[in-house]
Amino acid sequence: MVAKAKVTAAERRVLRVIEKATIEIDHAVNTAQMIAFDAMEATGAERLALAGKALEASGLCVDAWGILAAEAPEGTALTLSLWRHAVAVGEAMLGPWRMEEYRGDFWSVTETRPYMRARQGLAVELRRQGQLPEAIDTLRGTLALNPNDNQGARYILLDWLLEAGAEAEAAALHAAYAEDDSAAWHYAAALLAFRRSGDGPEAAAALERALANNPHVPGLLLGRVPPPAESPEFYSPGDADEAAVYLETGAAGWQAAGALDWLARAVPGEAAPPPAPSPKPRRKPKG
Repeated sequence: MVAKAKVTAAERRVLRVIEKATIEIDHAVNTAQMIAFDAMEATGAERLALAGKALEASGLCVDAWGILAAEAPEGTALTLSLWRHAVAVGEAMLGPWRMEEYRGDFWSVTETRPYMRARQGLAVELRRQGQLPEAIDTLRGTLALNPNDNQGARYILLDWLLEAGAEAEAAALHAAYAEDDSAAWHYAAALLAFRRSGDGPEAAAALERALANNPHVPGLLLGRVPPPAESPEFYSPGDADEAAVYLETGAAGWQAAGALDWLARAVPGEAAPPPAPSPKPRRKPKG
């Protein structure tokens, strides 16, 4: 909420009305959200029915709109409009004062999470429908709201920037999370080096580091190893599931850069994974 010490008497009167109304609105949204959580655990007709029930409790239940968008056919005008509506409802539910107050700390504030999930869903559907510039802009905004990136938006954004040829912005994003030791970050570094200097020593050294981090990626990128039938729900650093998760958004950047021929020459056969103890599995970041 806007600090009252910094507003006029007239503004205070308006803010008091908003505060009173917001209490009632938030109560209705919280009731609807509990139903939406049940819908997230359900499938099929029950999932849709629960989403509808949540919306009956409050039309400002962002996750209920997101469920409807996720259940609608991918790649259609209906689906995109539903994701856009979910984002708009999230902004209306939070209001401009909370949007500003929570900036930089989104996701850590629980009530912002449905909105952040909707933003990610919208970005993915925009990309699916060929609207890459707007998809990129949507994820830029997501990271600005939550630089801690609990959702893993940076991985998707970096891959999309590389796909779009936005090398300078991709390099800046990569540097902003330089401590990241994931396969996605290492293989993005190799691709960035290839874009900067071709198949020279810089790219070779970056690829060597990437292979040491996760040797399974080239086989998937080059089609030597078939991808899993479904996206892995969990993965461990350095394992084949982590490579499969990277493939989902990373492959297009390698194709766009014409880097697959270089990768095939640099890694003539599938690299054998080094022996290592089994690390604790990580859940794939989700919106």
